[in-house]
Amino acid sequence: MINFVGLIGHKIRKKHHRRKNFIWWPIITFILVGAIFASYIIRSGSQSVSSMDFGVTYSVNYVEEFGMDWKEVFDATVDELGVRKIRLPIYWNQVEPLPDRYNFSKFDYMIKRAEETDTKLIVAIGRRLPRWPECHEPAWIYGQPEVFKQKRILSMLRKVVERYKNSPAIVSWQVDNEPFFTVFGECPKYSENFLLEEVELVRDLDPTKPITITDSGELSTWLKASEIADQLGISMYRVTWNQYFGYWYYPLSPRFYIRKAVLVKPLVDRMIISELQMEPWSTDMYLSTLSLQEQYRSMNTDRFWHNISFARRTGFDESYLWGVEWWYWLKDFHGDAKMWDAAKELFIQDQHEQKG
Repeated sequence: MINFVGLIGHKIRKKHHRRKNFIWWPIITFILVGAIFASYIIRSGSQSVSSMDFGVTYSVNYVEEFGMDWKEVFDATVDELGVRKIRLPIYWNQVEPLPDRYNFSKFDYMIKRAEETDTKLIVAIGRRLPRWPECHEPAWIYGQPEVFKQKRILSMLRKVVERYKNSPAIVSWQVDNEPFFTVFGECPKYSENFLLEEVELVRDLDPTKPITITDSGELSTWLKASEIADQLGISMYRVTWNQYFGYWYYPLSPRFYIRKAVLVKPLVDRMIISELQMEPWSTDMYLSTLSLQEQYRSMNTDRFWHNISFARRTGFDESYLWGVEWWYWLKDFHGDAKMWDAAKELFIQDQHEQKG
């Protein structure tokens, strides 16, 4: 029996049955991709190149994992690269390091800088947010019952939205990150009811901004996310790695994404690429522990431009690149600015196209 939830000021959206978290998902993935490949991907025909705006995802947690200064890297992203669209996760473990002791100083700075430079932000909020381990809980919440954690998450969401909802820089709230892709990340058991509760709270607090829900571009139908979202964001990966097959090059054409987009288009107001792969897929827990030679196997400047061309041919009009922290780390720690310079070239082109 399908239940319905009325979200104030927005259309009624369906609830779904909970997806099972199969531990043998790599086998399913292989079969699924193989079937898609055999059915209609190989001979997909050509696609025209569309106009596309570019941004980045910027993660404070990831910058600090690399041992870099978060302010320095953010400023360089805005000032040196000229990025004017950023997907910014506001991590629970950053803003509430102790119970009811909030510290918004980092995000106050970044949002103010965004306002000063006319940079538009998709602000991601919740427990499950971009970057490993996906769920970013503060240490004080560990071991607490899930019902208690959910109550505290809602309290944190209220604090964040009320603090920033009047910022002209924020164009959308993203609630959680790829919440239906439960096979990835170190997270508690998934609850769709709680996701809907989070979305409803954010809508109530700020009905003026669209809700973004993200999903796996390759390993999902996008249907569940689209029935909740105003704006659907999908990831787009070309090279991944797992212990079963090693490096895996997705045998997909742009038409794969085009056809899926057609299916969900009636359900959403807009679709974007929220995560376009522009850094290596790590074969270890931490990317910085891999040799540069190994890192360049799955990402380099040639792949950078190939992925840009591929994304443009999908017909989406906005894409957020994944890897700005890595580009800066290569430049700052290893004296290798090739990826940073490639991104700078792209964003200069992007600005010229927007002005033209």
